[in-house]
Amino acid sequence: MSTLTSTVGDTWTLTKRALVRWQREPMTPIAGILFSFMFMLMFGFLFGGAMHVPGGGDYVDFVVPGILGMSMMFGLEATMLNVVQDKRAGLSDRFRAMPMSRSAILGGRAAADVLDSTLNLVALVGCGLLIGWRFEASPVHFVAAMALLLLLRASMIWVGIFLGVVINSPDATALVQILVFPLAFLSSVFVPSETMPGWLAPIADWNPLSATVAAVRELLASPGTGADAWPVDNAIALAVAWPVALTVVFALLSVRGYRKLGR
Repeated sequence: MSTLTSTVGDTWTLTKRALVRWQREPMTPIAGILFSFMFMLMFGFLFGGAMHVPGGGDYVDFVVPGILGMSMMFGLEATMLNVVQDKRAGLSDRFRAMPMSRSAILGGRAAADVLDSTLNLVALVGCGLLIGWRFEASPVHFVAAMALLLLLRASMIWVGIFLGVVINSPDATALVQILVFPLAFLSSVFVPSETMPGWLAPIADWNPLSATVAAVRELLASPGTGADAWPVDNAIALAVAWPVALTVVFALLSVRGYRKLGR
């Protein structure tokens, strides 16, 4: 019990450290919100007039859930950069030299990023409503949709932590963008997968991001939710299964990689 209490205390201490850092450098989370808001405006109004949603409906109502999901995935870049910066500044070595739980060091980063992502999600939902996004859903379905988005973000946090642990290159941002951008665009974020070529649609449907976005659209009764594909018909189940699997795999890899840093 004392070990568990100590781990929880260490985790909370490191979580507060990250929150204080964001308070002193607020432009980092603000830039992330503005980046996603820019995508909302660009695709909702600049390209939206040329987009056709199968079954009818407003393209803004279709694309905003996709942008919300994409912002949760893109958050892994900020997580990775924070881990890399701590390594390069020698803070990781200091933490390992202190009498604290090793899992708390990574857990504190993950907890802080979840709190930060929750605030970002609230801000982005507000931005979507400002540009005309509307949905028909009960409060329970809305909360469930937001929970699935945060579950995706939680899994991406551990992917970002793992990349931050194993990558030492100063060009880490470019490396992650090469990974993240194809995953984001090879999905149903901006266009329904049923409009894609036959060989490409299954790849997009099985994308973890597509699963979360399709589930959110289903819960919020957004346009473009129907498709004759198993991953789309079972989007809610996949929106839970994918993040849980990614979290388990990359949390274990992150802890193992962090322990090797000290050898």
